[in-house]
Order: sequence, then C-alpha cells, then structure tokens
Amino acid sequence: MMKITGYADKISAAPGETIKFMVNSEAGKRYRADIVRVICGDENPDGPGYQEKVVKTATNGTYKSRKQVIHAGSFVEIGASDMLDGLESFTMQAFIWPTTPTIGTQAIISKWRDSDKCGAALIITKENGSIALCLGNGKGKVETVHTGKPLVAHEWYFVAASYDAKTKAITLVQEPLHGYATKSDRAVVRRKSTVGKVPGHNMPLIMGGYFKTIDKGRTVCGGHYNGKIDSPRIANRVLSATEMEALKTWPVNTELTNSVIGAWDFSADIPGLTVCDLSANLLHGEIVNLPARAMTGWNWTGEEMNWTNAPDQYGAIHFHDDDIYDAGWEVDFELTIPKGLKSGVYAARLRAGDHEDHIPFAVRAPRGKPTAKVLYLMPSASYQAYANEHMNTDSPIGQLLAGRLIQLDKFNIFLNEHREYGGSCYDVHSDGSGICYSSRLRPILNMRPKHRMWIGATESTLWQFNADTHITDWLEAMNIDYDVISDEDLHYEGLSAIEDYSVVVSSTHPEYHSVEMWDAMDAYQRRGGRLMYLGANGWYWRIQYHSDVPGVIEVRRNEDGIRTWEARTGEYYFSFSGEYGGLWRRNGRAPQKLLGVGFTAQGFDISSYYLRNPDSHKAKVKFIFEGIGKDEKIGDFGLIGNGAAGLELDRADRALGTPPDAYVVASSVDHTDIYLVVCEEMLVSTPGVGGHENELVRADITFHETQNGGAVWSTGSIAWAGSLAHNNYKNNISRMTKNVLKRFINPKPF
Repeated sequence: MMKITGYADKISAAPGETIKFMVNSEAGKRYRADIVRVICGDENPDGPGYQEKVVKTATNGTYKSRKQVIHAGSFVEIGASDMLDGLESFTMQAFIWPTTPTIGTQAIISKWRDSDKCGAALIITKENGSIALCLGNGKGKVETVHTGKPLVAHEWYFVAASYDAKTKAITLVQEPLHGYATKSDRAVVRRKSTVGKVPGHNMPLIMGGYFKTIDKGRTVCGGHYNGKIDSPRIANRVLSATEMEALKTWPVNTELTNSVIGAWDFSADIPGLTVCDLSANLLHGEIVNLPARAMTGWNWTGEEMNWTNAPDQYGAIHFHDDDIYDAGWEVDFELTIPKGLKSGVYAARLRAGDHEDHIPFAVRAPRGKPTAKVLYLMPSASYQAYANEHMNTDSPIGQLLAGRLIQLDKFNIFLNEHREYGGSCYDVHSDGSGICYSSRLRPILNMRPKHRMWIGATESTLWQFNADTHITDWLEAMNIDYDVISDEDLHYEGLSAIEDYSVVVSSTHPEYHSVEMWDAMDAYQRRGGRLMYLGANGWYWRIQYHSDVPGVIEVRRNEDGIRTWEARTGEYYFSFSGEYGGLWRRNGRAPQKLLGVGFTAQGFDISSYYLRNPDSHKAKVKFIFEGIGKDEKIGDFGLIGNGAAGLELDRADRALGTPPDAYVVASSVDHTDIYLVVCEEMLVSTPGVGGHENELVRADITFHETQNGGAVWSTGSIAWAGSLAHNNYKNNISRMTKNVLKRFINPKPF
C-alpha cells in the first residue's frame, strides 16, 4: 500500500522558474523531500541498475504529513442567486441519456443541501432506476416520488418534474424518445407531497450531482450522474405539457420567457469551461472535472459529423462519476530551479519510512540559451495518454497479449484500489465510455522510476517513462551533453523550442502529437534539423491540448488504429479545437512521411534482432555501421524482452510516405506469433498475421536526408533503448546509436 503520493503543477521549468508540489502523506508525522536527477529508473540488476543523484537545493528537507484527497466526478455548478435560492414552485426539465441507471441515486438537476436534506432534486432513484423528484424540508422530512418505470441505458429521454408550493402537487414526466414497443418506460405521475414547505437555501444549483460540502474552497458533490444531459431548464412555476414541449427549444414566447429561471445551452462555447444560460437571468455555470463535451445531443440527425458545423446538435455534456481534472491539493513545497542546474530529467523524491514516491519533471536549459547540441524530447503527451492506466487489472486479455503471467507492482495495486486517481486514455469510465481527456494535475503513478508495466516484455518489463530512462542513462554513460524539453513545451512554443539544436533525440514511444507538435518537427527537419527516432509507434495518434486549461490533453479514438475503446459515431472531433481526431495516418500524415517508418505490428512477450539489408553497404550510410560486421546479428540481447527489436515495431512503406531516397539498412526477423499485424493494415480479418507468417511483422532501421542538410534515422522498435547498456555499453546497438549521433552532431552535409 502506498502511503505517500504527489504531483506537480508543471511538467518542465527553466532556471529561475518555480514548480509547486502537492503531496498526500499518510505515513507518519513527517516525510522528506529531495530533488534528484533521474538517470536510470530500471532496477534490473542485469542492467546499469537504478541510478539517481541527489541535487542540493533549498527545497530538500522534511515536511509535515497531511492527508489530501481527490474528489472525482464531474458536474456543472451554478452559483447561488436570489431567483434560485427563493424558488418555491418550480419545473425542472432536461433531455438525458443515462448510461448506468441502476447503480444508485444520481442527480440530474439539484438545488439541494445535503447536510440537512433541504431542497429539491430531479434524480434517477436507486429503488428502480427511474426518474424521481426528491424533496426535503431541512427538518428531517424527505420524500422521493418516482415513476416506477426503469430507464433503459443508452437511450434518450425527456424528463421533467414540477412542484406546486400551494397545492403540494408533484408531476413527473418520463418520455422515451426511442419508442420501443416492448418497453414500458413511458410515465406521467401525479401525486401530492407530504413533505410540507420546501425552504430555500443559498447552496449552488448542480447539474450531474448534488451539493454535499465545501472542502478547501472546492465544491464537493455526491450522487454523481453517469450519462448525457442536454437542454436543462428551470421555470418558477408549474408548466403545462404544452409549455414543457415549447421550452425544449429556444427562444420561446414572452409569457413563457418570463417564467424561465434558466435555460442552459451546452452547445455554446464547447471548448470552454462555462455553460451558457440563454435566459435573461444569465445564470451561467462552471464545469468541474471536465465532463466530455462535443457530444451528440438528443436531436443529432447523423447527417453532420463535425460539431463545429452543427453545434445545435451537440448540446449534450457526458458526465461521469470518475471524471478528474485537477486533484486540487494544497501546495506542500516549491522548487525554484537554481541557475546553473544542468538540464535533464529530475524528480522530487518523497520518503516516509519505507514508503516512497517520485514526482518527475524536466529541467530545461535557460530560455533561448541552449547548453548542448543535442536535445532529448521527453514525451509528456504520451505519458499523459497512459497516465494511471488500468489495463493490467481491468483487461480480460492482458495475459494473452503479453504471453505470460502478469506481475503487478505497488503502483498497479494502489491504482486498482484508488479509482479516484483517474484513468488513462486507454481506460473506460465506470459507465463503459472511453476516457478522452487526461490531466497531469494529479499523481501519475505509472510515470515513475522503478515502475514495471505489464506490456513491457520479459526481463525489465518497462514501458514509457521508465523505459525512456535507458536513453538518458546511455547519454550520461557516453558523456554526451544534452538538454531536455517536454511535448507540452513543443506544443505551445513550436519550432522555437527546438530550432537551436543540431539533433533531437526521441524517446522509446512518442505516440501522441498535436498538429502544433507535428508542424514544429516538420519545420525543424526542413530547415536542416536532424532527428534520431529511437522508438516505435511514434507520431501515431493525433491529440490536442486545451488553449486555456493547463495540463490536459484530448484523444478521440476514431475509425481505425489499435484501440481499447472507440469514439461513438459523430464524436470524432476534438471538443478543445474542432479538429478531427484519430490516427495521424487517417489525417493524411502517416508517420512514414516524417520518420521514414510507421507502426506495423505489436507483441509483448520477447524481442528479437535485426539483420543488415543490402542498403546498409552503400557509401552514403557507411557511417552507421562503422565497427559493425556485415553478418552480425544486431541487438540479439537487451533488457526489454532480451532483444532490440520488440514490443511495437515500425516499418518503411513507400505507399505510406517513406521518402523514395530512404535507405532501409536493416530489418528485424524471427518474431513470435504473439506479434500481430496492426488492424489498420487489414481490410479483411484473415489468418496469417503473426510473426512467423507475415512479412509486415518487422522493424526497419531507416535513414533519409531532408532539406538543407537535415536527416532522420529511425530504429523502428520500442525495445531498442533497452539494449544500449548491454555488456557495459560495448555492443552493436550502442555503437550504431553513437555512430549516428556523432555524425548528426557534425554539421557537414551527408
């Protein structure tokens, strides 16, 4: 059990800039924090071993422990107002698309104070999963009137509840839009209330939950709703059926307008964090914990797939009881990056007794003043996409994919028990819908040194951040000066973040890129920059960062690619920007165009090796193989699956954009049948897609020149870096990588 966890407010910082750290410690009265330079996070004794160096800073020291909790679950909050606080008679109505109607009480629209059970709430009742109105007088009397007709999951309904303060009359409407002949889920219920007067109160109006309390300035809700809400409305009197029908759309006639307290349009400002009230009262609301937007609404016709072209058909927000954006913890300590601190990958190391956690971050060179010719691009977007993934515990086919018994470490076990820490963009929400947003403003426990991941192959079993420390370890061992930036830096700063470097070195798995990142790397190459792509399955998924909200990415898993979930039809465009999501290949930019190679196969048991191709003997690429024999097996060793060609593989393909003058200097061979061709390569499902049967299951090492003296060298394998340290770095993988880096640093044309 982990009793200390934390996160930072930034993923990178330059000298003079400050990073804030938030910590939850339940291990003793105090804990110690030290800033460390992370060199190698792999604990495997067959490799370099775990390496970190403590850096002396003013931040290092002991701090008081305190428990900090995460309140997951999304909702919309409308601040207190006189019109809402003094509401006596009312009508609440909305369109809803519930996804888990049977799991318990879920509030759709609520003006409720839970401490004394005061107010009113339109809910889904735990008794039978039907629509209900809950009333409380704040004196212990609570009444719930329901329709008794269970809602059908993943179907649209019009729902409404009205209450007449004078007559105590309650009316409930549950109107299915689907109209199945065999489903008895339509209801209109009328009943007298026995609760007495329902007093007003100054708690906020909540959509997608009900108000419970305030914790350190943040609203905490219960009764979180799973599903979509569209066109919520509140009137200050009981509306007739005709008036309810009229209020479904806006505008309405003057008489009805005068009765409307709020008419919210979720299709307005979809990229933003507010919801718009169309009424004259302007009771605009704030979105909490980033529920999914740009969702098809009750009136979506299927004729338009892009929400920007028909926003009125995308007036739904999909709420989840496990949404999380910002954990909202209070700051425990800060670090101002010291002047002269060497650029690199660092972490705040937290220790309390036997309990330990690391909070990684990148230290950049002084802005505008590179300290090296080589830049390591830390793939923070990919780390976020995988952040706190639960595939190791949730996936029923995990062991089949890995081809072995899966071992769970402390991070995996903790995340399985603490779902409030949020999932990854490979996971689904509790209602089965895909997680399309991922934030770094929470502890990301698989972005840690010492972490092992189930798809990391045999031997060290590493993936993402910890596997990438094999690269930083090698750079340190070779005494190569390098600077570091993150994907987030590249996205927001573009070409200026990398243009002053001779060589950019990628990570093992730079899978997720925004158009801003892609364009920056393309421009870098065109102006003569040189890229060493030391991984595979890179530049694969298109993502987007939010323009105003820090630290969050959006992924829409569209019509193709390796997916653990897929976006629903009509929901393929980013809510953050209106751009089409999915694979870069389906956006007309296959990775081969930028890298020379692109994703072709994956397998997670053991890795293999490369053999040289005829291209490797040509004069132009002779430098790559200096000191390497023509018949050598290249990389038949390593810490990731015992080989350099493994996990995910990339291949050259002229039809997909590999430059016509690219050299395919080596290719991997002899992969197991756990390795399978990726689905985007198959038009028809057929046998014969395993490693022993299909020639597409291979990794290609390629080299090609770009404009103005630039060049790209690609290894085509995630496992490559795991072989660098073999035999104390004296091996053909290390030799080849150093040959290329040495030549790429040299500005001489090829």
